[in-house]
Amino acid sequence: MRRLTFWLACVVFLLAGSASAHDASSYGGVFRSRDLGAAWLNADVGLFLNAALVVAVDPRDSSHLLVGTDLGILSSHNGGRSWMPEARDLIIGAVFALAFSPDGELAVCAAASGVFRRDQDGWLRAEAPESAIPARALVVGAATGRFYLLGRSRLFSSEDGGRSYVVVPGLPQMSEMTALAAVAGSADTLAAVIDGRAMIGHDGGRTWRNAGFGGADAPVDTIATDAARPQRIWAAGGGRIVVSDDLGSGWHSAGRSLPEPKARVRGIAASADATTLVVSSDRGIYRSEDGGETWAPKEDNLPVHIEAGPLARDPKDAGVVYAVFSLMPYAEVWRMAIDGGNLLARIDPISLAGGLSFCVLVLIGGSLAALHLSRRRAAPR
Repeated sequence: MRRLTFWLACVVFLLAGSASAHDASSYGGVFRSRDLGAAWLNADVGLFLNAALVVAVDPRDSSHLLVGTDLGILSSHNGGRSWMPEARDLIIGAVFALAFSPDGELAVCAAASGVFRRDQDGWLRAEAPESAIPARALVVGAATGRFYLLGRSRLFSSEDGGRSYVVVPGLPQMSEMTALAAVAGSADTLAAVIDGRAMIGHDGGRTWRNAGFGGADAPVDTIATDAARPQRIWAAGGGRIVVSDDLGSGWHSAGRSLPEPKARVRGIAASADATTLVVSSDRGIYRSEDGGETWAPKEDNLPVHIEAGPLARDPKDAGVVYAVFSLMPYAEVWRMAIDGGNLLARIDPISLAGGLSFCVLVLIGGSLAALHLSRRRAAPR
């Protein structure tokens, strides 16, 4: 009996240790900061996500969130305290692109299974060329009903509220667009990364002007516009953050390079005076309070040593920032989305080790219990 009691105590200890080990670094997830990146808390209560890829905030209701994951879409109507899957029989596979319309009446997304639109009737499939999926980004145009979709390498647009998409002509066939942002306050001005260079288009992406940053030697990772300053554009490449206050006519560095010069930047958020900067990357999240002169990695309550995805800001409160993290490298999720691979078929080593350990404990426990009972029955009375 004492042996059985000792074994049960060991099991409880191991399970408790295993539970405590399920910290932020054990999974991907969604995190929120209410002070422009100074402090972070998880916004995915009850979820254990392998790969959170993108998050969007409803412009009319800040508590309504949509998150794209490696297995579809989740929604929350209470700021992340609870989540529900959406359209599981329709939206299948990795969702990298997600957006709300300016009035919050519509939502659009692109998954491995297609491009979709949600209105009061729910999620419906949109008409889009095959080359539109998987999509890297969805951004809202200034004109009513306009969305821009960045597919694998080409730009597409919708003029009917996301019901259908057509390719935007003008990009050379061999060129590759890898990032996209819409300039606030302008109906047709876009910022993009094309062939590793920052580019500006003033006619909805039909023609492009080289903005003079990036290239083959130091390709641009991402480009971002600034809602507080419509003429301001941020870009990152080679561990450097740069900013332009005249739509790319001139650039200057935002302080010093990131502590990890090889970090690939996925998102940039800044205060209106450009002194507080928040950067998400494949090395995590960095923050600066002096315009980039010094950078500090943010690790409290955030995953460590796994990749962060694009940032999203609350349209009603510029201080509220959301970040997503993926346990699986984004490049791997993207490759599998292109290949049409099923992420459910891939078992990550941590989950496999945990499952095997649990099975071993159950087997040991059953054997000891059976041995104890057999000895007890065999003992003379």
